[in-house]
Amino acid sequence: MIEVAKRLQKVEEYYFSKKLKEVAFLKSQGKPIINLGIGSPDLEPPFKASMMLQDSLMEPEAHQYQSYQGLPELRDAIASFYNKHFQVHLSGQTEVLPLMGSKEGIMHISMAFLNKGDKVLIPNPGYPTYAAVTKLLEAKPVMYDLKADRNWEPDFGALERLDLSRVKIMWINYPHMPTGANATNKFYDKVIAFGKRHDILIVNDNPYSFILNDKPNSIMRYRDAKDVCLELNSLSKTFNMAGWRVGMLVGKYDFVNAVLRVKSNMDSGMFFGIQKGAIEALKCSDIWFKSLNSVYQRRRALVYKLAQALNCTYDDQATGMFVWAKLPPHIKSEEFTDLVLKEHSLFITPGTVFGSNGEGYVRFSLCAEEDLIEEAISRV
Repeated sequence: MIEVAKRLQKVEEYYFSKKLKEVAFLKSQGKPIINLGIGSPDLEPPFKASMMLQDSLMEPEAHQYQSYQGLPELRDAIASFYNKHFQVHLSGQTEVLPLMGSKEGIMHISMAFLNKGDKVLIPNPGYPTYAAVTKLLEAKPVMYDLKADRNWEPDFGALERLDLSRVKIMWINYPHMPTGANATNKFYDKVIAFGKRHDILIVNDNPYSFILNDKPNSIMRYRDAKDVCLELNSLSKTFNMAGWRVGMLVGKYDFVNAVLRVKSNMDSGMFFGIQKGAIEALKCSDIWFKSLNSVYQRRRALVYKLAQALNCTYDDQATGMFVWAKLPPHIKSEEFTDLVLKEHSLFITPGTVFGSNGEGYVRFSLCAEEDLIEEAISRV
């Protein structure tokens, strides 16, 4: 009998991979499912990006292998984007690495810096992939608490009391998913100092900066950030290009080059046309962001009504493409979402998907047209 690797015993199939099978089955049985569980943008990418993708197909080099580091003009476009929107100065030649989506970056960073038995600080609640990748590499996840009463920021006093001797990476994610909390300037200063004090690589996963957020930010803006930090970013949410799989890693050369050494052994470069389209997207003016957010503002107002109809409360200062809502006392997240799916054919995400501190919460996605959200409200 051929057995799978032991590392697979430590991880389960991704929640949404499993749950969407159930949702698809219910749809096949005629259930009118409304999906407010997944953060997959349903709006169009920038027109010029799509046109450039199409036009690039006729270029002589369009269908050849591409550079492991991406087109030089894409790296420069990413550096210019960071300069314009975050006031961060990067070298497109040495401090930028395009990725096939930021999710692959989580794996590549982990492979570049973790040895078996190393420890990784992972937010609870937080993106489940951080822990899954850590386990796959036979490192040890160390969950750190994020709580509403601290604005979903870590307690550095509690972190300092941990045994940090084998901690190599700390994952942070602001604006935070799933809660939508924004980090303060003080937090960024603290986390950079924490990383320097303990020789921990701080990695900020930053794909939600421009969604319903008046003040996009990057950890790379802060003093000494390049000494201990990397940042992941993505075009998926900002430009409605999730299926294109375009992400980026930024940071100092030594860190970025270490990740490139992994990446160059795992793939053969991003498709030429996608890179050319990404360059056009990164050139979008502020009008793009205003237009995008006007849609999300209308949708969020409706989701607030839906949350209220379900007796949930929420923070109307949160940002991002989700609404993180607190359930009434003594109600379990997964029981609640299963009941809502059964009774209203409405799929929302239980907070426990993101960790134990998600118990008592649910997450609504804004990636659905207004008439669907209104239909959900009427059902409830």
